[in-house]
Amino acid sequence: MTELICMTDAYCQTFEATVSAAVEGGVILDRSAFYPGGGGQPSDLGTLTAGDHVYQVTKVKKVNGQPVHFIAGDLPAAGTRVIGQLDWERRYQLMRTHTAMHILCGTVFRDYGAQVTGGNMDPLKGRMDFEFETMRQELVAEIEAAINAEMAKDHAIVINVLPREEAFSIPDLIRTKINLLPEGITEIRTIEIVGLDLQADGGTHVKSTAEVGRMRVTNYKSKGKINKRIYLELEAA
Repeated sequence: MTELICMTDAYCQTFEATVSAAVEGGVILDRSAFYPGGGGQPSDLGTLTAGDHVYQVTKVKKVNGQPVHFIAGDLPAAGTRVIGQLDWERRYQLMRTHTAMHILCGTVFRDYGAQVTGGNMDPLKGRMDFEFETMRQELVAEIEAAINAEMAKDHAIVINVLPREEAFSIPDLIRTKINLLPEGITEIRTIEIVGLDLQADGGTHVKSTAEVGRMRVTNYKSKGKINKRIYLELEAA
């Protein structure tokens, strides 16, 4: 199994690895800092370098439980030593965005008790759906002010991996309307915004809310009787 460095060190930008196998369109590595996508967060992009040859990683996706690094063109053979390099600007923007989504989710849950029904993100922008019967401009302005106030508090962000039974003893650990965690998982990775939010999550995040920067709610829409969508954007660093 590939050691996913990004699960314990989201700030790792460069790493050494060995190609475990070449598969259709890509390679499997023994270790990788590339996030393979999931939970609304896109996969990382970047390069693998072997000697003088630079391979462009166009997508990373789990296939049969293993992250495959898809490459345009020829593939390095099994056993090849490579140096991986993330497109760090893009990854860091996604880390800021993912943390912003959790701040939004935690603030809305705390203040209004609304659960998440969906979400997605791109670098510096995203959208999240909540169980709200009504949504109006005044409420959106309240939410925007509240989330920016929480970011300014510089909450620390802590990652833990807990036994399943211990994790599910935490109230409101799952904020989505549907529990997406497979039954067979024995350990649950959690992301805690200390003093604000604690959720099960598998993505990459910054170390504190201060790194996120200011967030702006750019739009909102009704997507059903009790399903309202909030769009957000972050300021460029």
